[in-house]
Amino acid sequence: MLWARWTCTQARRLPIAGVAYITGPNTGVHRAMPVSRLKFESLPHAIFLQRVTAQTPATSLEARLGQGAFLALRLVDLLAADREPVSSDAFHYQWIATERFCRELRAAATEGAHVHGIAASASDAHRLNDRRMIAPALLAYAHYLEDAMRLDEGLDVLWTLVQVGGAQLSSPDAVAVRLRLARVNRKQNRFDEAEAAYAEAGELAAAAGDRYSELLSRIGRANTLLGRGNLPEAERCLQTILADARAAGQQDAEARAEHGIGVALVHMGQPADAIPHVWRGFELYEDEESRLRALNDVGIMLLSVGDSVGAERALSEVVRRGGTRDSTSNALIELMHCASFRRDRVGFARWRERCEAQLADMPPNIAADFHLKQGIGQARFGQFRKAEALMQRALEIAGGAGLHEFEFRIERIKNGLHDCETLLQEPTAAAEPVFDTQELREVSASLAQLVG
Repeated sequence: MLWARWTCTQARRLPIAGVAYITGPNTGVHRAMPVSRLKFESLPHAIFLQRVTAQTPATSLEARLGQGAFLALRLVDLLAADREPVSSDAFHYQWIATERFCRELRAAATEGAHVHGIAASASDAHRLNDRRMIAPALLAYAHYLEDAMRLDEGLDVLWTLVQVGGAQLSSPDAVAVRLRLARVNRKQNRFDEAEAAYAEAGELAAAAGDRYSELLSRIGRANTLLGRGNLPEAERCLQTILADARAAGQQDAEARAEHGIGVALVHMGQPADAIPHVWRGFELYEDEESRLRALNDVGIMLLSVGDSVGAERALSEVVRRGGTRDSTSNALIELMHCASFRRDRVGFARWRERCEAQLADMPPNIAADFHLKQGIGQARFGQFRKAEALMQRALEIAGGAGLHEFEFRIERIKNGLHDCETLLQEPTAAAEPVFDTQELREVSASLAQLVG
């Protein structure tokens, strides 16, 4: 395993950088430069070797997955059109070494299957002289890394597809990779790069007559405005996109625009106006995961206006339907939050136990949120020492993951624990909903009918 030994040696010589995560549409870590321009540019894909640290031995699964990704992507690099052609023998020998290493990872973890798939697609692309064959595996792996909040690694994979695939990529793949590049950059608050990628995706989609992707590009740019804090302009753009999506009969784009308008309104301090928009997004979405994401947001917003009953209905339905691990974990945390809001100690303990059962699999942004809201719950029950310890743990998790905006929020709450009645500024358990409009009553009625 000469390649494996070499990757371990090189990894120990590399600077270790934090991985960026987000906790919501406006949070993240600003990275001054994209992965392709980092200091260790002379060693492509070296970011994957950063998994080998003093805390993560080279023999661990995590380290071997990073090494496997590095080897597979280096194999893909041999296909690039702008480099000297590689002899069949040279490619074959590198493929054999890479395949042998990655084969062991395939059954060990989901990520291992992705990495092995990349190596296999590179072999097929070389054999058939068709670089388009690498696109599905690279896009799938980038999606996996994004969901796992390994955003810098995801960017590396996406840039590899752009650089190696080049003009040979099919129109749908060329648009898809730029939309995902934009999304990952936006999650890292790198808004200039996000806007440039969204614009390029929109131009390619328009040239190909792909109306849906063109709308997605516009929605992405509106979400970038939201991330920059230009909330009125973001809402205005999304309202225009909503009308265009309806006129074009693009239901998924319509759902995304409705959801985005709701997010803009809630950040503008108008949750009662936001809820009907997000609910309409829920009704319009066709894929289950998007529906669950919207329903989770409806639950959080209902709690913010004092409707804990409606919030628990929405969030319980998310849990009942299942979905991804992250969507379920988020809903469980919010149900725990609802219970403490109502000063329900038994319910709080029950939901906390269910959250703790998933804690080991939670990414840092969700784990930090769990400890924060568990701390808020303990403060509501007068357990200030427990609350302070839990919030300190949330702060450590957020700091370790580079969740700087989350850190600031946790610190504000933690520093005001001894005056939490003023700080939290939430209605008491016996309070009626703050807002009572016809649209909100319709959402509550529809929600009650949904959950039976």
